Amino acid sequence: MNDQFYRIKRLPPYVIAEVNAMRHAARTAGEDIIDLGMGNPDQPPPQHVIDKLCEVAAKPDAHGYSQSKGIPGLRRAQANYYARRFGVELDPETEVVVTMGSKEGLASLANAITAPGDVVLAPNPSYPIHTFGFIIAGATIRSVPTTPDEDYWRALESAMHFTVPRPTVLVVSYPSNPTAETVDLAFYERLVAWARENEVWLLSDLAYSELYFDGNPTPSIMQVKGAKDVAVEFTSMSKTYSMAGWRMGFAVGNKAMIAAMTRVKSYLDYGAFTPIQAAACAALNGPQDIVEQNRDLYRKRRDVMVEAFGRAGWDIPPPAASMFAWAPLPPALAHLGSLEFSKRLLTEAKVAVAPGVGYGEKGEGFVRIAMVENEQRLRQAARNVKRYLSQVGA
Repeated sequence: MNDQFYRIKRLPPYVIAEVNAMRHAARTAGEDIIDLGMGNPDQPPPQHVIDKLCEVAAKPDAHGYSQSKGIPGLRRAQANYYARRFGVELDPETEVVVTMGSKEGLASLANAITAPGDVVLAPNPSYPIHTFGFIIAGATIRSVPTTPDEDYWRALESAMHFTVPRPTVLVVSYPSNPTAETVDLAFYERLVAWARENEVWLLSDLAYSELYFDGNPTPSIMQVKGAKDVAVEFTSMSKTYSMAGWRMGFAVGNKAMIAAMTRVKSYLDYGAFTPIQAAACAALNGPQDIVEQNRDLYRKRRDVMVEAFGRAGWDIPPPAASMFAWAPLPPALAHLGSLEFSKRLLTEAKVAVAPGVGYGEKGEGFVRIAMVENEQRLRQAARNVKRYLSQVGA
């Protein structure tokens, strides 16, 4: 019997899992590991959201199957969020679908719109689902840069001229995970025009829409005239409302893609637990203090981390958005590569980070640092790093 399954053969070992396994083993052995690897928020959701979850869960009729596309009230709440935040009007019946986090949404849409052999353009480095969601669906990936400069546009033009078959989908994600790079509305305007001209679908991952710093709000591709003709955008409640484990997200935009995704999802799931969806409505429709509080929290942590790690001898560019910093390896240790450096940092400094190579080959030479520990722990991490760097003469 052949156990070399087709899709599994297309998935390489998940290198970030190596560091995660080491971290778990160290903690099991009683070591104090400062975990800056996984982007897992350390704050709870607002109390009124938790209260709504409990209230609805207490109802006897709340425990049956829900709706795969999301309950109507939640789809309306997301449409209202887009109108309030971006000035974009969405039809909650045809242009909004609820997902179990943006990760599931991207994978479901990939399965809905991808034929075996299709070519998909995806940023490198990028969050793994941006590439492997399509690889699982049978596509071939052609990488494009993450940095939105003129090299990016030249790469897109080259891909369209020299790739057979021609690419059908382009994935973009700003603020970027892992690099934290951002774009302005002019970038999206140019991108929509390019996609319409080249007949390419655009998938925008806007999971970090509300974690922007220094007074520069993150735009949505949906703000561009004509974007709905070519684009679908994904958002998540994980970081904005500290609801990562609740698995709540959305896809909005092009009606044909939303319909295809909704149809695929109807075969795969019955939607999230209804009380969770009701609580998500409370988050979107209720007081928005948590959004500003989380933005301020991560901005303060960013400033502490950049300052403390800089004094420790490791210069980290301050991210403009997201809950991550994209840090080049200390020059004296760059020869180790990101995976080996991450392992040694865990073993010697008791600090866990994510190796950049786990986000694509262009991520080599970097690590992703998640700002998910409090300021005191970030300073402790910097002291540990300083000790390690002095021990190795870096």
